[in-house]
Amino acid sequence: MSEHGTEIEGSGGIPERFTNPGLPPHVSRSADLDERAAHRAERQVATLFTLSMVATVIFLVAYFSIDQKTYRFIPGIGQANLSNVVLGASLGLSLLCIGLGAVHWARTLMPDTEVAEDRHPQRSSDEARRDAVETLAAGGTASQLGRRPLVKYAVGGALALVALPQLLVLAGGLGPLPKADLSTTFWRKGMRLMRDNPTPTPIKASDVTLVSVFHVMPEGIDKSPHVLEEKGKAAVILIGIDPALIQVPKERDWGHDGIVAYSKICTHVGCPVGLYEHRTNHLLCPCHQSTFDVAQDCKVIFGPAHRPLPQLQITVDAEGYLIAAAPFQQPVGPSFWERG
Repeated sequence: MSEHGTEIEGSGGIPERFTNPGLPPHVSRSADLDERAAHRAERQVATLFTLSMVATVIFLVAYFSIDQKTYRFIPGIGQANLSNVVLGASLGLSLLCIGLGAVHWARTLMPDTEVAEDRHPQRSSDEARRDAVETLAAGGTASQLGRRPLVKYAVGGALALVALPQLLVLAGGLGPLPKADLSTTFWRKGMRLMRDNPTPTPIKASDVTLVSVFHVMPEGIDKSPHVLEEKGKAAVILIGIDPALIQVPKERDWGHDGIVAYSKICTHVGCPVGLYEHRTNHLLCPCHQSTFDVAQDCKVIFGPAHRPLPQLQITVDAEGYLIAAAPFQQPVGPSFWERG
């Protein structure tokens, strides 16, 4: 159809004419006619941006001051983590006020005159490109940032502050640096090896046969204030193997009568290693198929992992229970993290 009502061919070759309806009459806003109304709109926009800044400051204060383990009863929600509620509400309010301020600014202060443009080829001419630059410059003038310094400073402050929570979440919320975190685990000398089940029980050396596989944790880990984090690092797989098959003296010395214990955390990207094939003495990581030879101190024989699984040195106590003879002697986990 023509932009301006020119004839086009209809069905059967019969000419048809469509009248260009044109643009509706422009309705001026109060801010266009009354400078006091414009100032009032300016203050409203600035207030919304200021509320955004206040909400962002609340987020920052709450992030550092509210304990992550604090729970409170929140009406309409129930028992909830106070830090999560305050952080979510303050960040949501901050973003909401920026959005409302931008919409109110556009609807009350920015030009709203309707404009119609004829279609033109997609590739603009050099002259059109120069015109585009001039249009952008005119748009900056039309936004009235120069005339409305209160809005300019308020929106600048709101946008600058709202970026801080995102940086905190991305940087600070990821926890401690891996080097410090994975260099130590919950394991200590003398801790019993406990079955990893809802009711942990210690394991005697006599309980472990040549084909036994136990998923174990250190004694007392369930009482740690950071039990989930500690379990993620301390997980160990305990295996019974024929001592004659062990090819590395260190592995034999750190075990007990063919019973050996290794970290369950794959040295590729940290998946739990737990698939044991006793005929080949191979441990398999189900994520990316890294394969470790238990007879060779969990040496990598296939897959993307680059270093063996760290071995936990074990022995038995006076009652015959398996215990840790020492903590892990190297960091557990993926090899791309720094190792101390």
